[in-house]
Amino acid sequence: MSKKFVLTKEKKVFCGRTLFRIKALVDLKWCKKGDLGGFVEKEANLSQDGNAWVSGSARVSDNARVYGSARVYGSAWVYGDAEVSGSAWVSGSARVYGNAWVYGSAWVSGDAWVYGNARVYGNARVSGSAWVSGSARVSGWKCVQHGWMR
Repeated sequence: MSKKFVLTKEKKVFCGRTLFRIKALVDLKWCKKGDLGGFVEKEANLSQDGNAWVSGSARVSDNARVYGSARVYGSAWVYGDAEVSGSAWVSGSARVYGNAWVYGSAWVSGDAWVYGNARVYGNARVSGSAWVSGSARVSGWKCVQHGWMR
């Protein structure tokens, strides 16, 4: 298996974690060879398979994983044991953390937070200042824009 990205020497410390900017080694759905991406703590945060990508000033750390064709961008932060997969997008200033999963064609954007054991999947949209936590499930064509879902 050939690598699709490498960690560059550019790094920043964020909340006590040292994160490294990534650089694309091949053309992908979300970037071209040579493009700089966002920041990850370690290679395991972003799969070397598929089209998944982290861009902008987005961050992925701890044991969090981004894979499939998922995209994390803007200034979003995915951390803890969270997973973003499928064709899911996490953008803006959104946070996905804890043991939360965002997958399928779901989008989490704006200042939204998804955390705990929450699951956002299907074609669901979580945006604005919404919080999805605990064991909440948001699926199908549901849209949560403002408020709290537990």
